[in-house]
This record gives sequence, C-alpha cells and structure tokens, in this order.
Amino acid sequence: MNQERRRFLQLTAAGLIHVSARPLQAANEVQDVGLLIRRAAERGHTDLGWLKSYHAFSFGRYVNQHHMGFRSLRVINDDRITAGRGFPTHPHRDMEILSYVLDGALQHRDSTGKGSIVRPEDVQMMTAGTGITHSEYNPSATAENHFLQMWIRPAQRRLQPRYQQHRVERDAKLDTLRPIAAPDASPGVVRINQDAHVYATVLQPGATVEHTIEPGRHGWLQVASGGLSVNGVRLQAGDAVATSRATRLTISAAAASEALLFDLG
Repeated sequence: MNQERRRFLQLTAAGLIHVSARPLQAANEVQDVGLLIRRAAERGHTDLGWLKSYHAFSFGRYVNQHHMGFRSLRVINDDRITAGRGFPTHPHRDMEILSYVLDGALQHRDSTGKGSIVRPEDVQMMTAGTGITHSEYNPSATAENHFLQMWIRPAQRRLQPRYQQHRVERDAKLDTLRPIAAPDASPGVVRINQDAHVYATVLQPGATVEHTIEPGRHGWLQVASGGLSVNGVRLQAGDAVATSRATRLTISAAAASEALLFDLG
C-alpha cells in the first residue's frame, strides 16, 4: 500500500471514530438573533496535495471538542480535488453520505455495482448501512473539482446499502429553497434515513428567501459560494450558522450565492 493511500485511509477511518455530538462553541453565539456562527477560517484543514479539504466538524486528525457535529449532522467537508486524482476505494458503514458538486465532476464507483459521473445540479446520496466500499475521482485531465460532502447519522443501523442520484436544475433552486433530501423521497428528492430535510438555494444578488425552524427542531445553513446574510448576520463562502431555537430564518443575498440548509429533528 503506497504512502498516499495509507494517509487517506487513516484520515477516513479517523473520521468515523469521532462520532459523539457536542454543542457548538458558545463564544460564537450572536445572542440577539439566536444564531451560532461557524466561520470558514475557523474550520479544520487537511492538505494532501491532490486534496484540499476544510472540515466544519472534527474529522481525521482535526479534533475540536466544541465541533463534533450538530444533531445528526456529523460531517461537512468542503473538498477540492486536482485534475485526474481522487479517493481510492475505501469503506463506510452506518452513515448517510450526501455529495453536492459545485464545480467540475466527480466519478463514483461502489460495491453495489453503481457507477456514475456527478456534476453540478446533481444530488448524490449513499446509504452505507451494513457496509459499502466506493471510490471518488476527478475525471478531468485539466479542471479542479469542488464539492461538499455531508455525513448524517441514520436513525437505524445496519440498513441495506443503497445508492441514489437525482438531478435538480439550477432554475428549480433559483431564489427559492428547493428540497433535495428528505425522509420521504419524491421527484428530485433523495430519501435519507433520518429526520432531516435538506434544501438547496441559488440566490441572485438582492434576493431573499425565508424558512421557519419549528419548535423542537434545529437548523444549520452552510454557505457554498458567494455572500449572504441570515437574520442580519453577514456570511461568506464557507461560513455557516446554526440555531436550536424556534425562529424564522431570513436569508438575503449580497452577491450571487449558493447555500444548503439542514432542518434537523
């Protein structure tokens, strides 16, 4: 086994070890609007040369006891893969893994027999369940790949491994919060084995969308690109906000922006 593969597998295995959820650091709370802020510059960072990854939560060798996850949301990795490189075949189990490509393409192969190319506007969901192996590569000879990968703990363990991929056109997300993952599948929405609803939005400058976090639920908004504000709190690409209060989130774009919103039980 070469050194690069060993380093990657160590990183992935360690990412599976740290699974206990803890609250976000209270010092980042904006008291008057009930939001906890996770700035892009505060995230963990892994640089393997071919992979540059930023971690919202503890992952691999990055361990921060204040950032071990948020409710069932365990991982948000902001990954960039150089042309022609990628993740070799590696295992997962008992995790719902959602991938959202921002730029370039991602070539996927797994032990269920599925193989596909994931591009912007595609939503990919993999239920690891009792165990699955897969690889992910950047198939381009020239262009970098940029994608977000999220891991969500399932409500049940030892599920049957499953692969899903749906396309959600940009116009369907334009200036609205478009569901992309939910406990019940529907056209363009992948099924997730957890009380988690995931929305994507592409906002034009000056556009505003709103979402209500109901009592007993929790929200996490991840800015994928651009710049926007949530209830007056300014955010840039890589920033995130979270809330565990019943509240209405008003999301306003200062520039062309893309974001994901997680509404969690």
